[in-house]
Amino acid sequence: AEYMGMSQEVAGDQLGDEWRGYVFRISGGNDKQGFPMKQGVLTNGRVRLLLGAGHSCYRPRRDGERKRKSVRGCIVDSNLSVICLVIVKKGDEEVPGLTDTTVPKRLGPKRASKIRKLFNLSKEDDVRKYVVRKPLPEREGKKARTKAPKIQRLVTAATIQRKRHKRALKQRRSRAQQEAKNAYANLLAQRHKEAKERKRTRSRSIREKPTTSVS
Repeated sequence: AEYMGMSQEVAGDQLGDEWRGYVFRISGGNDKQGFPMKQGVLTNGRVRLLLGAGHSCYRPRRDGERKRKSVRGCIVDSNLSVICLVIVKKGDEEVPGLTDTTVPKRLGPKRASKIRKLFNLSKEDDVRKYVVRKPLPEREGKKARTKAPKIQRLVTAATIQRKRHKRALKQRRSRAQQEAKNAYANLLAQRHKEAKERKRTRSRSIREKPTTSVS
């Protein structure tokens, strides 16, 4: 049987002439008692499911907490009081307050490369002069203030110097380890040589010791 459910696309023509040409995607809804629709529950009724962290329709208050909650299935029927739609394709006419207005971005980019891309800057330009500053609420008798984000991945003289210092420390540690390794190898070789000499002198002294015969 053909049914309409969450994440399906529907034509907006059946809602009225002002929605002609629009295509919507069903993103959710609530039934008449306020229980939310849950994706993956293939029924148009209400069920009680054991939900935990990461599940939709539930927010755990403590770590590891799970709860049996009532949720509604993802199939659309006449018992829904609210249905949520997302515009997938824009139709012929503008919808007042929805498609005829553009909401500006509240914050500007924070990463250095994205600021360069936005303002079409070169490597020589100083990114810090182009940060989008956010105006703060004005107070009585105080001058207007703005707030700027901390620029991420910004390459400055200090960061280059820090990187150079870390590389020098690493090379110094590597050299010290190599020198210690060589010194230890030389010491082992010397000890081995001394042990060999002792063994040779001991065997020579045993060989040169006079033997006495008993008659």
